[in-house]
Amino acid sequence: MARTKKSAAAVAADQVDAPIITYKGFNPDMTCRGFQYEFGKAYTISGEIVACERGFHACEHPLGVLGHYAPSTSIYAVTEQRGPFAREEGLTDTKVASAQITVTARIELPELIAAAVKYVFDRAKWISGSFAAGDGEGVKSEKHGGAATASGGQGAATASGDQGAATASGDQGAATASGYQGAATASGYQGAATASGDRGAATASGDQGAATASGYHGAATASGTRGAATASGWWGAATASGDQGAATASGDQGAATASGMRGAATASGWWGAATASGRWGAATASGGQGAATASGDHGAATASGRWGAATASGFEGKARGKDGCALFLVERSTNGEILHAWAGIAGRDDVKPDTFYRLVDGKPIEVA
Repeated sequence: MARTKKSAAAVAADQVDAPIITYKGFNPDMTCRGFQYEFGKAYTISGEIVACERGFHACEHPLGVLGHYAPSTSIYAVTEQRGPFAREEGLTDTKVASAQITVTARIELPELIAAAVKYVFDRAKWISGSFAAGDGEGVKSEKHGGAATASGGQGAATASGDQGAATASGDQGAATASGYQGAATASGYQGAATASGDRGAATASGDQGAATASGYHGAATASGTRGAATASGWWGAATASGDQGAATASGDQGAATASGMRGAATASGWWGAATASGRWGAATASGGQGAATASGDHGAATASGRWGAATASGFEGKARGKDGCALFLVERSTNGEILHAWAGIAGRDDVKPDTFYRLVDGKPIEVA
């Protein structure tokens, strides 16, 4: 994707004090560039506000935060900013610097994706027909099997009929399919796709894209770098294949897969399965009888639900579990040969609950 280069000069601070709603990313400890934040608190800085240099920064487009804080390792929040404001010229990024910021509330990935769709839809110029090519244009299809396509930047496409198809191929576009077996695809940079009908499919293939499937048997796929995929319905499947991507399946018997490097897969429903196959990947199964598998090198598997199981089969992998959860560890040589294998239960035989273990010389050793 061709992106406009940063301008060397920042736009002069806007003195209008009307607040704006934005979105901000943080490290897991709620820090951003060394500054400690807390939910529900407001912060103020005096002096000149300069974009990317001085001030509190957040993004107006909800998915803009993915470019600064990867979904696999970050916390996100809704924020309110007050001026003076400053922005940089010539950027597709909607980052804003301000003198004041309030960290209003935490926002999870499904809500962040929904907010991204609303952001685009609220700004779209809706036109008649089934195809929109202009920037910021939107089209709707309500027919059974109907198709809506928006190819312009920040375009919006929605298909509400059964087996309908909505496609947004421009950067920062949004596509929604709400009918039974509907398909929504966002292929541009920071695109958002949502499929809310049963057996629907949502796909975001651009970098920092996000896909949500909330219906029964739904499938969400994010294949770009730092993409986010969430499936909240029963038997839903979420897949994030790009580096630092995040896949979340919150419905019972859901499956979450993160195959990119440093990806994160989370399954929170009963009998859910979370798999992280990339290097330094993290898999977490928090639902009852869930299974977490980290097969990539240096991967981490966590079973935090009742009677769950955590497996670390990659080189220098590690696993942990709540009391009563099963742990499976494999020790490999540097060339991948299996040297030892071990199985145990957290809370028994001196295996501590909620503690990571790695297999070294055939024995489970506590690690950070």
